[in-house]
Amino acid sequence: MRWLRSHLVLLFALLVLLYMFLPIFVVVLFSFNRPSSRLAYEFNAFTLDNWLHPCGAPDMCQTVLTSLQIGFLATLVATGLGSLMAFALVRHRFRGRSGTSLLIFLPMATPEVVLGSSLLTLFVASGVSLGFWTIFITHVMFCLSFVVVTVKARLAGLDSRLEQAAMDLYANEWQTFRLVTLPLVLPGIVSAAMLSFSLSFDDFIITNFNSGQTVTFPMFVWGAAQRGIPPQVNVIGTAMFLIALLLVAIPELTRRRRAIQPA
Repeated sequence: MRWLRSHLVLLFALLVLLYMFLPIFVVVLFSFNRPSSRLAYEFNAFTLDNWLHPCGAPDMCQTVLTSLQIGFLATLVATGLGSLMAFALVRHRFRGRSGTSLLIFLPMATPEVVLGSSLLTLFVASGVSLGFWTIFITHVMFCLSFVVVTVKARLAGLDSRLEQAAMDLYANEWQTFRLVTLPLVLPGIVSAAMLSFSLSFDDFIITNFNSGQTVTFPMFVWGAAQRGIPPQVNVIGTAMFLIALLLVAIPELTRRRRAIQPA
């Protein structure tokens, strides 16, 4: 009982993590499944064919490529604009600053159905054809808020004395930004970029309103669910999870290895 009381918080944390990762474990398991039929959702037999032929489902890989293209473009634009906005909100005082901060939070608090239908009305009223670029614009718009909030939090915790020390050592503004400010803020920018890409790749509701004839991977999964989801969908989901895990784990392991090595 003494051991249980001393490890109670750890046990609860492990149970919560298990609960959160249980759906992912199911996706990984079913990526090795050979279903008895397209409408069967139970594990039937172990196979590696799904991993050896991930593009076995018709047009699925093309939708994955479309989602990746939109995700990368939206991440680049949203991360660039959002980082600049975060610097402006944290480092400068101007009229309307509080109102601007409030407006940035609105897309995060607005239901996706409202945001998607509003953007659809805007595009239709403006005579813009729905397709790849309208999806890109909508993804930039809702990713922008998450980037600003993430980078702004990183900037708020930055010690300004480090920049002052660099300028006291005769570094100009550009050198101070490049050698001191940017390396310190970079983890927040990278985190914002990863969050933006995951939100863009995963979005369905807003994309469904503004996609036109363009089909992304979440829309393909939604359409395939009516006829039976192919097992290769689980392969793509597992691959994306493993890539995200590596992107988080490799920098952390590298940082710990450097901390252990003697100076």
